[in-house]
Formats: sequence, C-alpha cells, structure tokens
Amino acid sequence: MVIEYDGSDFSGWQIQPDQRTVQGVLMEALNKILKEEMNLIGAGRTDVGAHALAQVVNFKTETQLDLKEIFEGTNSLLPEDVLIKEIQEVDLDFHARYSAKSKLYRYRIYLRRTALLKRYVWEVLFPLDVDNMQEATHVIAGQHDFSSFCVAKSSKDDNDCNVIDAKWIKRNQALVFEIEADRFLHSMVRSLVGTLVDVGRGYFSPPDFTEILDSKDRKRAGLTAPAKGLYLVKVNY
Repeated sequence: MVIEYDGSDFSGWQIQPDQRTVQGVLMEALNKILKEEMNLIGAGRTDVGAHALAQVVNFKTETQLDLKEIFEGTNSLLPEDVLIKEIQEVDLDFHARYSAKSKLYRYRIYLRRTALLKRYVWEVLFPLDVDNMQEATHVIAGQHDFSSFCVAKSSKDDNDCNVIDAKWIKRNQALVFEIEADRFLHSMVRSLVGTLVDVGRGYFSPPDFTEILDSKDRKRAGLTAPAKGLYLVKVNY
C-alpha cells in the first residue's frame, strides 16, 4: 500500500503504547477489515510530526477479500489525516523497508509568517544566503559517514549513507530542500537542514560545513529543524 498522512497529530510512524501513531491507526483499521492480526511493515519510521506523501507499507494476509474491498473498506475506517492512495499485490519476498533502493525526502521552509501553512512548514524569519547553503549542500552527494547529523542515542556501527542527490529549490517565499539516498539515519534530514540554515545565517561557512561532515561529531553540527516541515515523498524499488 502507498499511503499519505498528515503527521501533525501523530507520535510518529511506529506503534507505541498509549500513543496515537500512523502504524497503530492503520493496523486497527486493517484488523477490522481482514479479521486477522498482521505485521505491518513501513518503508521508513517518520518522526513525530513529520508527514508522508507516499509512505509504502506491506503485510501478509490470508483474506479472501479482493484488493478493491481492502482498499475501500480500510479507507472508510481511517481518520481524515491518513489515506491509502494505492494498493497492489506483491511477491511474498517483498519488504517495504529492505527492498527499497532509495528514498526521497523533502523539507519545506517558508520565509515569512503564515497562518494557513503553519503546521506544514518551518517559518524562518531571518535573511538566508541561499547560494552559500547550495554550495555547502554539494559536499553531501556520494558515500559519507553522517554521524554528525544523527541523533547520538541511535547512532549505529555503520552510519554511511549514499546520497544520490541533494539540493535547494527557491520559489517566491518557499525554500525547499530535497534529498535522495539509499538510507537515512534518525533525524538526519532535519539535522542537515538545521545546519544548512545556520550556513545561510552566516554561523558556518561552506568549508565549515564540510569540516562538520568530516568530523563525525554531532556536537559540532547546528540545530535540528522542526519535524513539521519534513515529508517522505517517494520510495524507489
């Protein structure tokens, strides 16, 4: 299934006791339709407050219901902030997370105050040197150890990620960061965005950013951008 959700009122993707999560809401609806328990696997664990345009999930079921019945029945039970966009049958060895070749994330910044978009963008109300941010971003491409942009408690033995593309796009008052990689560490995109905004503010230079990346030290990086501007856009298989 490909699903879309507004993460504003969720405690992230992964199911947790006594918390409203996307995985929990989906499993509850599916259990009612399929009349069976299943293991629901997501392509990625989005942060508390982060959104998804195309999160991919998979599960195994012995139901006799067809895809249309599962699609329409489950959507009818989901709250307004979660929507199944597509559903299809896949091979038994498909795994939403481990079968993925890459993921594309987008982070949205708004360069003035906004009432309508407040839950979906980071309002940055000071001048930014976007050229410097773009220059610093160029060093991200390729295979790197991203320990400097990972939540310390979730750091793994292998923090290498292969970044296929990373760039900033400016449209009027909107400033968008897009990044595609084979894998992402916990809070990696938000940490990159926060540090690159610090480059835009002049707190770091582009060479400073390169040194931060090479240092593998989270303490040297900048702030972590708020989750509300982050979107999982696409998962490639």
